[in-house]
Amino acid sequence: MYFKKSVITCVFISLALSGCVTTNQEKGAAIGAVAGAILGKSTSNHKGKRAVFGAAIGAITGAAIGGYMDKQEQEFRDELANSGIEVVREGDNLRLIMPSNITFASGQSYITSGFHNTLNDIARVLAKYEKTLLSIEGHTDSVGSAESNQILSEERATSVEAYLINQNIIASRLQVSGYGETQNIASNNDAKDRALNRRVEIQIVPNKA
Repeated sequence: MYFKKSVITCVFISLALSGCVTTNQEKGAAIGAVAGAILGKSTSNHKGKRAVFGAAIGAITGAAIGGYMDKQEQEFRDELANSGIEVVREGDNLRLIMPSNITFASGQSYITSGFHNTLNDIARVLAKYEKTLLSIEGHTDSVGSAESNQILSEERATSVEAYLINQNIIASRLQVSGYGETQNIASNNDAKDRALNRRVEIQIVPNKA
């Protein structure tokens, strides 16, 4: 249900920015600057995950993908040095891992003011390399109920999405998912490991021609 709402929200914002008045996704595919939505499998490591992205951005041909992502990776590393954000290369994809201790207050989904400048740096690079699609993914530790953690992970990912849109990253490039406590990268046995699990990740995928 949340995924469907995210899709509708992204399409609605895209249509509004292009001056369209319809909210029908299929009709929207044929008009304005938004060429509709593409449904396909994400290239992330999460099996079975689906992603819907707008088709209004440019695509990269196979021979140019590696160099394009190399340059983007280097710019992220330069911009985010000493920020606490981890930049991970996964084949042709990039992943930005943002731990909650520098992004969100404990148990909250609003972005801390101290993280604004770092998100601005991320947005500048994303705007320069516009031929990419972004999957924003929220995660939590296992403290609290599974239901509340699921909601919190969704809200945190949505907060990052909204901030990037406010920084002029077009909504049709973005897809949001919340995974709650289901995809931990460390144990939940101590505070240090729980802090690693509380994170938002941005997966950056080239829009291949």
